[in-house]
Amino acid sequence: MDAQEVTAGESGDWSGARVCVAGLGVSGRAAARVLAERGAHVTIVDARDDEARRADAAGLAAHGVAVRLGDGDTLPDGTGLVVTSPGWRPDAPLFAAARAAGVPVYGEVELAWRLRGPDAAPWLALTGTNGKTTAVRMLAAILTAAGHDAVAVGNVGTPIVEAVLEKHDVLAVELSSYQLHWSSTVAPLAAAVLNVAPDHLDWHGSLAEYAAAKAKIFAPGTVAVVNADDPGSAALGGPDARAFTLGVPAPGQLGVVEDLLVDRAFVADPVAAAEELAELGDVRPFAPHNIANALAAAALARAFGVPADAVRHGLRAFVPDPHRIAHVATLDGVVYVDDSKATNPHAAASSLAACDSAVWIAGGLLKGADVDELVAAAAGRLRAAVLLGAERDRIAAALARHAPDVPVVEVPDTDTGAMDRVVIAAAELARPGDTVLLAPAGASFDMFPNYGARGDAFAAAVRRLAGSR
Repeated sequence: MDAQEVTAGESGDWSGARVCVAGLGVSGRAAARVLAERGAHVTIVDARDDEARRADAAGLAAHGVAVRLGDGDTLPDGTGLVVTSPGWRPDAPLFAAARAAGVPVYGEVELAWRLRGPDAAPWLALTGTNGKTTAVRMLAAILTAAGHDAVAVGNVGTPIVEAVLEKHDVLAVELSSYQLHWSSTVAPLAAAVLNVAPDHLDWHGSLAEYAAAKAKIFAPGTVAVVNADDPGSAALGGPDARAFTLGVPAPGQLGVVEDLLVDRAFVADPVAAAEELAELGDVRPFAPHNIANALAAAALARAFGVPADAVRHGLRAFVPDPHRIAHVATLDGVVYVDDSKATNPHAAASSLAACDSAVWIAGGLLKGADVDELVAAAAGRLRAAVLLGAERDRIAAALARHAPDVPVVEVPDTDTGAMDRVVIAAAELARPGDTVLLAPAGASFDMFPNYGARGDAFAAAVRRLAGSR
């Protein structure tokens, strides 16, 4: 199979195709196994070389996959296709070599789309700066409540190249901007953009490029769903787009009427009729941005033909993932909340908007994003701020500009006890009725392996504080 044939995409026989997979992560390993099972000669390249990766390489050898560690820049001889994992930057030398050689580059999502069989399950896809995982899991719960064999896949954890080869009625697909950047023919049945705010600008280069990647989820023929309350999302929808809003819905929208989630988009007569989907109390955890997530999930499910009562039952059955506005403890009238998943300013703003008075714990890697708008909007809700991490100085400077009367404590430490000092400082600043909110507005990798580890450290520090009283 030459490069042109590979570009066309074959769901069955890949015999003879020489494929280079960029990255030995979960999606890279899954893509390599699937392609090798179909007869491709697969080489994985990864710049890192450590004990864990050598163990992964040994496991893949049983599938006939070659792994080249310590060199992620050189294109293997004879390569007809490169399949990249989501995190690899577009300007990586490997891709420059592929372009120079006329070799196409697929993302693992694009590969999965092309691997689908003739009776493949339709995709209901969503993207956005924040809320993707919550919304896609809500969607899967709603589809399951309607009696469908549905699974949440994509950026949510299950490798999509494996899921498309299984028998399912429908796939709930979470897509990141990285994955969409490398996609060209993916065409979901219906798709939603939750929101668009500055994030990953160090990867995409600009907000315009980031938004353009998000917009690729709306393929020709896809039922488009946008967030009417979010200018970035709304701008990506065409004249036929459906929408969701936290306000009273107009025809063609889903929204909120008093304490009800209501559909005026996927009903027989959107002008004269509406259908009740659920109550606000059915959405957990309760916060304005999570109501928006539920409405987006409901819109995609309704586009697939799910009845209204399944939306209610699915939302009630949904179990939130950890580190998303999760209550940790209430101590001396102060509520401690872990929203470590708020890894960008837009997510942190949503968390802060749900608090009347917060001691804000923030900091980390801002990924090129600006925090001035976040701080200016949240200033009136801030009792105090406790800052940690590599770019805490940028948040401190924004607080000095936009909230000069808010007390700020910086914790420069990066050792294992740093979070204890952060929590103790926050507790000393808090008053009964306040929320001590971990909503960092930045990534965790400067101090922690991931946002989950950061949230776990916060929760453990709160428990130690409780035990000391």
